[in-house]
Amino acid sequence: MTRIYDLLLMNGQVLCPWGLVETNIAVKEGYIAELGDPPQGKAHEVIDCTGLVILPGVIDTQVHFREPGQEHKEDLESGSRAAVMGGVTALFEMPNTNPPTTTRQRLQEKLDLAHGRMWCDHAFYIGASADNIDELADLELMAGCCGIKLFMGSSTGSLLVDDDEALDGLFKSGRRRIAIHAEDNARLESRKNLTIEGHPQTHPIWRDTISALAATHRAIKLARQHNRLVHILHVSTEEEMKFLAQHKDIATVEATPQHLIMSAPDCYDRLGTLAQMNPPIRSEQNRQGLWQWLHQGVVDIVATDHAPHTLEEKQALYPNSPSGMPGVQTLLPLMLNAVHQNQISLVHMVELISAAPARVFGIEGAGRIVVGARANFSVVDLNSKFTIEEDWLASRCGWSPFTGTEVTGKPIGTVIRGHRVMWDGAVIGTPIGDPISFLDTRL
Repeated sequence: MTRIYDLLLMNGQVLCPWGLVETNIAVKEGYIAELGDPPQGKAHEVIDCTGLVILPGVIDTQVHFREPGQEHKEDLESGSRAAVMGGVTALFEMPNTNPPTTTRQRLQEKLDLAHGRMWCDHAFYIGASADNIDELADLELMAGCCGIKLFMGSSTGSLLVDDDEALDGLFKSGRRRIAIHAEDNARLESRKNLTIEGHPQTHPIWRDTISALAATHRAIKLARQHNRLVHILHVSTEEEMKFLAQHKDIATVEATPQHLIMSAPDCYDRLGTLAQMNPPIRSEQNRQGLWQWLHQGVVDIVATDHAPHTLEEKQALYPNSPSGMPGVQTLLPLMLNAVHQNQISLVHMVELISAAPARVFGIEGAGRIVVGARANFSVVDLNSKFTIEEDWLASRCGWSPFTGTEVTGKPIGTVIRGHRVMWDGAVIGTPIGDPISFLDTRL
């Protein structure tokens, strides 16, 4: 009997766990049903992928979509539309909204807001605060929750947790991996006078490498004390990487494209406050150090810390300008360009932005193209050159620090559970994003 599939992707190069192979992919009911040349059967939709490469769906594990409370910068619909335009199939959204995502009710409100509006699959962090530490063990197990986010450095509203007693209680509360923004708040407060009005070049002087390293040391000490897995976000210094290389049994490591591509003082000279983020873009020595440790395997995940603000807000006089920049749509093009420039292999790139996010966080059926996995794919043209321009960007903020950058490697299609949601620069149909399921919430 002839099998009827929902989708056939034909004639593409497919990145399977065993390498890049020319094969076809058959999809049934949202899952990969068969890999073959050709699969035996017919399909409701057939896509010819000649000349294209089919990757496991890209997962961005750190974005800020600003809803609720600051929808003039971004919302769940516009941010997820930017994601699928850039080939991203799933993402984790951060809790520093207004109000912050710190309770069961507020997490459920975000899930309700996402339903029928988000283009890609999604999960939300619960923010740790002094008020919810006793509840975190239960909150982290909610459906649609990707874990706990801890701000050890200055942050929005009540989400800063930096005193010893509160941190000790937090690390005792629960069992899932804690994602940590590691900057030492006391040092940041003591050094704020080092900023010079109108000079964002002083941002990495204020938020220096020592503040980052001290907080990372503190986080690892707590993780050891309580046998708790941690994920250190947006690591920006080579010294942190050197230290974290000694603690890979308990800590995973994130880097961002911004820290891998840009360096000070050039980025501040060119972009001013558009280059301002926390932790800061640092020296060329640190940028090269990040690449060195990435090539040693210390970096587990590359994610964007997509944190949009309007141009008007960013043009405020430093240090009154907000920190953060958009990035979810440019993640895959920038990383494909790094592949083109022989800075990283295609296999290693996919490990950082697809396979490792799925493995580290235990996402069901993601990160690999194998029979039985979810049919989430990022379809790319490795040889297509294009310039990142504002008219391509879907984020509500409307700008990128990489505007005007020519890259080689372009997202052509975004397929989620066997449905095309973006193809050749256009979103298709209606938003179909679902909450992500995690293996460690079923234990």
